[in-house]
Amino acid sequence: MRVSARPAVVLPLAGLILSVAGPCRAEPLRAELVFAPHRAVYELKLDRTNPGSGVAELTGRIVYELTGSACEGYTQNMRYVTQTINQDGETQLADLRTSSWESVPARRFRFSSTNYQNDQLTEQTQGTAERNASAGPVTIELRRPVKKKIELSSSVYFPIQHSMAVIAAARSGKRIVTADLFDGSEAGDKVYATSTAIGRQVAPGAMKTLALLKDGDKLDLVPSWPVSISYFAPGPARGDSVPLYEMSYRFHENGVTSSLGIDHGEFAIRGELKELIYLEASTCAPAKP
Repeated sequence: MRVSARPAVVLPLAGLILSVAGPCRAEPLRAELVFAPHRAVYELKLDRTNPGSGVAELTGRIVYELTGSACEGYTQNMRYVTQTINQDGETQLADLRTSSWESVPARRFRFSSTNYQNDQLTEQTQGTAERNASAGPVTIELRRPVKKKIELSSSVYFPIQHSMAVIAAARSGKRIVTADLFDGSEAGDKVYATSTAIGRQVAPGAMKTLALLKDGDKLDLVPSWPVSISYFAPGPARGDSVPLYEMSYRFHENGVTSSLGIDHGEFAIRGELKELIYLEASTCAPAKP
């Protein structure tokens, strides 16, 4: 089973293609757009499973932390743990741990991840990405799983960059954003073609579950939009292709996400925001290379 995790992907985007009427072009982000440092915990459960999926039960948790600032860059740390039981009663424990730092604007990106299956290390990725200040390519230097250098198109987006672009599009009333996204996942050399659908702004008070959280009432007052992101294998055409997986969530303007959903096609996971702690904002300092 392929486990993918982009809860904000913040989950998680200089070259984003905003697909609206007319030619595609990069659009600048507003200077006042900043994300709030925070720690969020999501409880996971199986939302849907199809016959033959191999998943009979699923539980898990995502712990996500965002720190830093726009001037010193943002750090993301995440741990994504799931326990699945198949139709034969066999249990599998998956434990994905990721860490990254990204400058603003998105010129540098450092990433690392480790993946464990039943407490056994199965995959490890580490590397850096740098965007040429001019129109040159994005250069990836991998240290794990193997040492190599890769060049990607200058239009590729990094995760925080992509998230900010989605919020900027939502503010402007745009409904569709397409972008090629590099997040350092898998073997560190994969680019996803993404298509993001943005719904109408959610009215404050629409999510009653937020009232149960500490500072949930404050979060509910932050402008937010329902967002759905489809991830495709890279390629020139995806009109008739099936996404590798889809993510949906309520994306708040301060970078917090709630009402998480991850659809793998044969089964789907639902995540509920159970804990939210705002962290102290970092003292503003220039980003380090």
